[in-house]
Amino acid sequence: MLAEYQQHTQERAQLSIPPLPLDAVQTSKLCELLKNPAPGTEELLLYLLRDRIPPGVDQAAYVKAGFLTAIAKQEITSPLISPIAAVELLGTMVGGYNVQSLIDLLSSQVAESAATALSKILLVYDAFNDVLELSKTNKYAKQVVNSWVEAEWFTLRPTLPESITVTVFKVPGETNTDDLSPATHATTRPDIPLHALAMLETRQPGSLETIADLKKKGYPVAYVGDVVGTGSSRKSAINSVLWHLGNDIPFVPNKRAGGYILGSAIAPIFFNTAEDAGALPIQCNVTKMATGDIITIYPYKGEVTNAAGEVISTFSLKPDTILDEVRAGGRIPLLIGRTLTDKTRLALGLTPTNLFIRPQAPTETGKGYTLAQKMVGKASGLPGVRSGTSCEPIMTTVGSQDTTGPMTRDELKELACLGFSADLVMQSFCHTAAYPKPIDIKTHQELPDFISSRGGVALRPGDGIIHSWLNRMLLPDTVGTGGDSHTRFPLGISFPAGSGLVAFAGALGVMPLDMPESVLVRFKGELQPGITLRDIVNAIPYVAMQKGLLTVEKQNKKNVFSGKILEIEGLPNLKVEQAFELTDASAERSCAGCTIKLSEETIAEYLRSNIALLKNMVARGYSDARTIMRRVAKMEEWLANPVLLSADTDAEYAEIIEIDLNEIKEPIVAAPNDPDNVKLLSEVANDPVQEVFVGSCMTNIGHYRATAKILEGAGAVKARLWIAPPTRMDEHQLKAEGVYNVFVSANARTEIPGCSLCMGNQARVEDNTTVFSTSTRNFNNRMGKGAQVYLGSAELAAVCALLERIPTVKEYMEIVGEKINPFADNLYRYLNFDQIVGFEDEGRVISKEEQAALV
Repeated sequence: MLAEYQQHTQERAQLSIPPLPLDAVQTSKLCELLKNPAPGTEELLLYLLRDRIPPGVDQAAYVKAGFLTAIAKQEITSPLISPIAAVELLGTMVGGYNVQSLIDLLSSQVAESAATALSKILLVYDAFNDVLELSKTNKYAKQVVNSWVEAEWFTLRPTLPESITVTVFKVPGETNTDDLSPATHATTRPDIPLHALAMLETRQPGSLETIADLKKKGYPVAYVGDVVGTGSSRKSAINSVLWHLGNDIPFVPNKRAGGYILGSAIAPIFFNTAEDAGALPIQCNVTKMATGDIITIYPYKGEVTNAAGEVISTFSLKPDTILDEVRAGGRIPLLIGRTLTDKTRLALGLTPTNLFIRPQAPTETGKGYTLAQKMVGKASGLPGVRSGTSCEPIMTTVGSQDTTGPMTRDELKELACLGFSADLVMQSFCHTAAYPKPIDIKTHQELPDFISSRGGVALRPGDGIIHSWLNRMLLPDTVGTGGDSHTRFPLGISFPAGSGLVAFAGALGVMPLDMPESVLVRFKGELQPGITLRDIVNAIPYVAMQKGLLTVEKQNKKNVFSGKILEIEGLPNLKVEQAFELTDASAERSCAGCTIKLSEETIAEYLRSNIALLKNMVARGYSDARTIMRRVAKMEEWLANPVLLSADTDAEYAEIIEIDLNEIKEPIVAAPNDPDNVKLLSEVANDPVQEVFVGSCMTNIGHYRATAKILEGAGAVKARLWIAPPTRMDEHQLKAEGVYNVFVSANARTEIPGCSLCMGNQARVEDNTTVFSTSTRNFNNRMGKGAQVYLGSAELAAVCALLERIPTVKEYMEIVGEKINPFADNLYRYLNFDQIVGFEDEGRVISKEEQAALV
């Protein structure tokens, strides 16, 4: 084992990265070697045991904890590890498999060491009650409880210094998370050091060499940019930044924390993920900063000075608790530790400590609440939550997808999670199902059991897109999150997050939230002929630009939506599938979340359909079946008493934007290569198009029927056409209706249900091609190297495929008038599973009696 590991270490050293952590088999062999170490290996063996095994509830940690516990109890011996040293090592394992051992050892000969070790452990969960009870009779347990009371886990850590001198590493303009964590390297994301080698490889080649040179100046290097961290919610972006610019975490292999990030604008999810990782994100004007500059940050004064001592920028740290977060090693450790201290003090009848900076409640205005404020309020046990309030709403629904799922798994292990507290956690396999690499296949095999064994629901490769499924599991007026930036619930509200915070939400059932302000978009009028919902999606940024509330230019960029909740009114009769087009696209506005007001009838219809789908999942053998049936019961409970929250008429908004549908006379598209770069069809007509993609979470079954109707009878199209339905149910129904025959005649490339081209992590378009796509984003190099990508409706995409160019308004309206408008009622029908005879029994592998017993 040692020889193999040393060879692996040398191979990784060629890449200037450390070896992978030990797995359970290697750890087991290591423990055997430690019982009788060969001469000359002692230091290496101790290093591997101490620093190269993942903490928490990783299987390797299970082996390590068992070995150290046996030494501490003197059941086995090692000449290198005394019982006291074994206890000290148990104390470095964060939580999970070490906790019960340390509690047991409070009544042993090494009790004093066990008390010191356990005092540092925050992830004790239900074992808290055991320690509290034991403290009545055991002085060492009492010592642990006293340590929790005094928050020594916090006070023994250093405070942030008065001044911090750093060297600037600047990436001008906008940096999105795909620049920092390229989708083409998605399979390496759990391997943080390896994945970090791809950071900025396309956006700013040579950056890693530049960072290495800057470190030679002797100061920490700070990441600086005009607009930082837009796009996907992937925590791997922060992981990569901190791998290069952060600090090692003691006893945690291949992961770093801390670091400094400065941006004129920092995307909200990226900002939150930085907080969680213990970094200090600062929003300030960075125009006077350049790569190589030596600057000094004064966190308490809110100033940045240059080498000459001149103030070049000012800032106000946000949120109020950020200094405590950095001191604690991140927002998540702070929340868990603060809760432990508060819980302990409450149990002992003590008042809350004033050691922490507590979030300040905003001034009460006496005004009404927005819909989002009421939803979050309901999840927090309150009538409403004002913007600026720090709260921890209950997470009713949590989603995870497969390119972030392995990271979420690792975070869950570090959180010592063996069972989910969130009511429903769902894992999809939509990003890697089409063309899986060996590492993806391994994930497909192992991750479902990991999720379902903790009470979660695991989809199967080929089922389709996370959002198209997760939306089917939602409850009205509830709150959730997901490890994908397009987790934008059309029922209730969601706040997408990085994998660390998603793991926290799943494990603890709540999520920290600094309640954002809201922007209200109110529609009026009627949808005009030829205008689709996707055009309405693009109308939001279009109208905002006309009002001076949004700009495309990155330097000093204006974006009224950034970090705020988008609240949509005026379209109550949309189907939920249609409503998701609008909420989904709030991700491209950099919104924190989105709500849409829908009618009770629309929601009831959707829930009845979803109940049939969920029951069919159980019939097909999906796990965890009890979780699925519990959600069915809650849907049925709502249907029995259908009540919806609604915004108060005097609710306050940061901005109100009114959009008159009567004034939108032609399609609106996002032009290359920015979702905010929206233009009227007449402005881009006749631009050439080589490839067309109809797919992504922005589509539903109606889009594919409409696409086929436009293509019908035309034969092979001129452009290269990609078709990828969102779910296997859509695919099945479209094939049954003969729609796929039209796609075959059009010479389209049909993909299995899933994300396909959208993220660009598997199949990609040709280099330097021009694409018209129904997908979510058109960032540089996302769908293909050098690709110029337009975003718009499926109907317009189909016309582009026919003509191999963007049509004129006249051409488009004529085709739609002939092919779509007369058949609209039939084309835009949605999947109501409760109305499909025998649907609940399709693919049944368990008996109805077994299924009934799960209720």
